Amino acid sequence: MRAIETLKNIWKIEELRNKILITFLFVAIYRLGTYIVLPGIDPASLTALRAQTRGGLLALLDMFSGGAFSNASIFALGIMPYISASIVMQLLAIAVPSFQKLQREGESGRRKINQWTRYLTVAILLFQGPSYLVNLNVQLKAAGADLAGGLWFTVSSTIILAAGSMFILWLGERITDKGIGNGVSFIILVGIIARLPHSLFQEFISRTSEKTGGLVMFLFELVFLLLVIAGAILLVQGTRRVPVQYAKRIVGNKQYGGARQYIPLKVNAANVMPIIFAQAIMFIPITIVGFSSTEVSSFWSAFMDNTGFWYNFVFAVLIILFTYFYTAITINPGMMADDLKRNNGFIPGVKPGKHTKEYLDSIMDKITLPGAIFLAIVAIMPSFARIAGVSMEFSQFFGGTSLLILVGVVLDTLQQVESHLLMRHYDGLLKSGRIKGRAGLVA
Repeated sequence: MRAIETLKNIWKIEELRNKILITFLFVAIYRLGTYIVLPGIDPASLTALRAQTRGGLLALLDMFSGGAFSNASIFALGIMPYISASIVMQLLAIAVPSFQKLQREGESGRRKINQWTRYLTVAILLFQGPSYLVNLNVQLKAAGADLAGGLWFTVSSTIILAAGSMFILWLGERITDKGIGNGVSFIILVGIIARLPHSLFQEFISRTSEKTGGLVMFLFELVFLLLVIAGAILLVQGTRRVPVQYAKRIVGNKQYGGARQYIPLKVNAANVMPIIFAQAIMFIPITIVGFSSTEVSSFWSAFMDNTGFWYNFVFAVLIILFTYFYTAITINPGMMADDLKRNNGFIPGVKPGKHTKEYLDSIMDKITLPGAIFLAIVAIMPSFARIAGVSMEFSQFFGGTSLLILVGVVLDTLQQVESHLLMRHYDGLLKSGRIKGRAGLVA
């Protein structure tokens, strides 16, 4: 079989084999840490915390942490503080001139930005650590247990939680340097996949034992899930190629330029960022209600039901708006037009300079709208799955941030594996064509 032959080819390449084995080793260390409970906490008293993380925002955080959040593990805060810090630094690089200057300084500027991102991550962890312990104390009391009191326990546990998250970040960087794929993204992927077998098994038991559709309904769910994954792959890989012609230049006896290339403009240039921003806004009403002692009005209750019409409608509209916003701040047609003009390149039939910028702007407007609508549909798909009777845990794999991250990271990792195979003159992973990553470029 071709799959077995491909695996043999992968194993023959020593460098690729070592990278894969190192990646598995670091992932095993990470998975082991998710089960190491904070000192002073009885694992048997975490039933209320696990019940709290079965839905809502905490379910998403627990998924990204690979279950460490609900286990009160030393890795409970996961990699999300670093992701939050990275988002803040990206926004600062757009709005603050000094950060823009750092970005243009090349490698030295990138190192400084990475260093400040880590400092900001530690600051976020020192704030989130005590907050996590307060919530943990409430959930332990609901289960009839108490959290160890005292300032020393709070300080030591916060330091352990912060050190655990920074250790996860270190593991991610080691995977990037010595393993395969992007380390931080791969750790998030592992956290998402870790919950899939249990969710799939629970859904199978529910369908076959509770007479809610039986095996036929379960198979229909799997087929529909595969269709959603196929759509997410198209969304991640979708590009519009703009032809670029480079003018001929003769320097001495050599000729430069004259070749035609393409600019790949992504249909979904914002990736999962619009969903993250929109999700944060949609949890504001829930937070306000949580701090309010008055009775919840019908207006607020409409935004607390994630299977309701108004919740999903506003959520989808916010995703579309944030997709345009994030695409506008990440894709700069003016800079692209200037680079083309500087390198004696032009788009056939379009004048260089201002006209090229306007042409690229018009193309981005045309491809961003269908991409934004499709992204919104993928984001609210778990709600449709819940309405159709799919369990809470299994419905999270039918769309949203988790599915897009899963698809994107898997494609990027397979792209790197295929690159190693092709460099050693082996066949790729597919019979025809090449695997494309999130950049939309052929490996």
